[in-house]
Amino acid sequence: MTDSCIYLDTYVLQQDMRVRMPKAILSNMGVEKGKTSFDIYLNAQENELIFRVHHDKEGEKADE
Repeated sequence: MTDSCIYLDTYVLQQDMRVRMPKAILSNMGVEKGKTSFDIYLNAQENELIFRVHHDKEGEKADE
């Protein structure tokens, strides 16, 4: 893990595969409930999931 990582909280993976996000992301990342999408990456070497805010490329539809 890099020095730029900040621990927020620990959550259980739900039966339907959902993961709750910490409330701290609302104020610290400028995301909105029900609107913001995340790109999810797997770092298999470190056994990590990485969530990044998805930014649409110009001319690309969000639902594609």
